[in-house]
Amino acid sequence: MPRSSPPRRCPSGLPISRCVRHERRRGDGCAGSGLRRRGARAARPGGPGAGGMSAEPLPLVAERRPLVSVIVPAFNEEAVIVDTLRRLCEHMTTLEPKYRWEIVVVNDGSTDETGSLADTYALSHPNVRILHHRVNFKLGQALRYAFNHTRGDYVAVIDCDLSYGPEHITRMLHTAEDSGARIVIASPYAKGGQVTGVPFVRRVLSRAANRLLSFTAGGGLSTVTGMVRVYDGRFLRSLDLMSVDTEINTEIIRKAQILHARIVEIPSHLDWSFERTGGRRRAASLRMSRTTVSSLFSSFLFRPVVFFMVSGLILLAVAAYSFGWVVWHVAQVYGDPSPLANSGLTGAIQNAYERAPHTFLVTGITFVLAAQLITFAVIAAQAKRYFEELFHLGTSVLRGQRAAGEASDSEPAQVDDDG
Repeated sequence: MPRSSPPRRCPSGLPISRCVRHERRRGDGCAGSGLRRRGARAARPGGPGAGGMSAEPLPLVAERRPLVSVIVPAFNEEAVIVDTLRRLCEHMTTLEPKYRWEIVVVNDGSTDETGSLADTYALSHPNVRILHHRVNFKLGQALRYAFNHTRGDYVAVIDCDLSYGPEHITRMLHTAEDSGARIVIASPYAKGGQVTGVPFVRRVLSRAANRLLSFTAGGGLSTVTGMVRVYDGRFLRSLDLMSVDTEINTEIIRKAQILHARIVEIPSHLDWSFERTGGRRRAASLRMSRTTVSSLFSSFLFRPVVFFMVSGLILLAVAAYSFGWVVWHVAQVYGDPSPLANSGLTGAIQNAYERAPHTFLVTGITFVLAAQLITFAVIAAQAKRYFEELFHLGTSVLRGQRAAGEASDSEPAQVDDDG
């Protein structure tokens, strides 16, 4: 019988047909990272390689530590980038008994030395990777770029200035594991949360925006716009995201709710002390107004039927009040026995119109507008329903394609052992 070609082997030296394909699940190499074939023997002192004694089989079970990808978007952060990476690395090192980790910095077109400082730091820290944008694409595009370049079982996102301390990552990871949540949000507005050093006007606007979003989104969330979160990696990568700026945070929540994903919050401490930001002041006025408008639009997207229906009902109430006044006045004139009053219903209506013509106009206009807005509410509810069904379908197709791809990658090669 003709001899078959030699079996393909993985980097560890084992035949592919007997090697556990764990690269996608673990993110590290093959058997060289501590995974051994069941039943393999390891030479010990005194074994065949050191005196002829027989080696003992080892109970070789693959170590399974989840990979945590920490994403740090950065734009003109030269004052804090090195200190931020140092603190994050120190903190993540304390988690190594339980997690593997990587830090992914997205230099989003910085015009200062942020990129070069981060690159220099990464040269001596293999767990740190730097992604660069030539121009500033804003937060949403930076996060989407990072999401596509991570393979962590958990994906954490944190501010570059560490206004939320690194310890929040640990707490969110533990909460995600204990609760099985797809998204864990660090919320300074949850019970037990704190806010330090944030300007009064910005704090008030932020609370108001999040309360509005909480009302329209539902789910009992106190912070919808916050960026500091931990995601289930596979779930996050299954979402089709489109936002290019800060609205990406609300988009993720909206689409996660469509898929009925579990979302939980932990109380957090938002600290804007200038010591943490290198003493620089934040150019927040323009960004704050843009964020406020974005929050209003996001709240509309969460529940458009509410805006149309509430507005329509208010106008309908005004129309009903005006119409009531017209009816009351017509009834008064119609029952007036005075010979000066016009006789009959037509005369009563004419008399009421001559007295207050604006009432008839207000009644007609508000009634038409109310009917239109209520109709828009029904159409919006129907469109939202169609969008949710299409998003469900698209997500299911995407997950199926990725699962099929992973299955084909993990299928062992067929090798003819005859001969």
